[in-house]
Amino acid sequence: MLKNLNGNTRLFMTVGYPISQVKSPADITRAFNQRGVDAVQVPVEVPPDRIDGFFKGIAGVSNLDGLVVTIPFKFAGAKICKTLTPRSARLGAANIMRRNPDGSWHGDMTDGIGFCNAVRKAGSIIKGHRALLIGAGGAGSAIGLALLDEGASQLAIYDIDTKRSQTLLNLLKNDYSGVSVVSDTLATNFDIIAHATPTGMKSDDPLPLDVSQLTSQMHIGDVVTMPEVPPLIEAARARGCQTTTGIEMFDGHRKVVVDFLLHADNS
Repeated sequence: MLKNLNGNTRLFMTVGYPISQVKSPADITRAFNQRGVDAVQVPVEVPPDRIDGFFKGIAGVSNLDGLVVTIPFKFAGAKICKTLTPRSARLGAANIMRRNPDGSWHGDMTDGIGFCNAVRKAGSIIKGHRALLIGAGGAGSAIGLALLDEGASQLAIYDIDTKRSQTLLNLLKNDYSGVSVVSDTLATNFDIIAHATPTGMKSDDPLPLDVSQLTSQMHIGDVVTMPEVPPLIEAARARGCQTTTGIEMFDGHRKVVVDFLLHADNS
């Protein structure tokens, strides 16, 4: 994959903290190569208190063409973009960024596309169904918007940070009916559970909800990519639920991500 790496190779980065859970750089680099593009995707770990300096530092790196932005920097990424797609601007978050002709950044937010595509691939239906969103950060906000765009009849939002829940509600409530903030993760009234927090990455993390509430009629989706099968998904599968993992979510929008980074889309 890197045997032809040289000074002409274009550079792309995946930035996050922590970065060890990220699986996509090899997939994206492979996709570049399959399209005949001499480019490489490199993971970069930046502590949260240094992200502003990182963004300033890369502004003048002339062979750096794009970024994939992961936790916890999706809101910060959008702030440095000169231009944003409509969904990214609406949410104030970006998970992918590429250069404008003047060297500034253009951002998009595609996590919701990936989540919904993965749900459909698993054989579950979104339209007309009720969804509980756990986590109203960058990824969660995108997933919530995408679920509503796909026709979910109800979206209940839970975040331990109630201000984030309310912020997302305020973004969505004027254009979509059935959006509400809930104070707990009681899952019994929902068809789809979208877990969009880092909980489950560490071995001693608690489960994000009471899994005894899950039934085989539910679809449980998790954004966590490491472990590949998070504890919530293990518990859901044991109860006969349809499931999607964070890796399957990325698979659901890999082409969208690569098209965007290589200016092969129309945004």
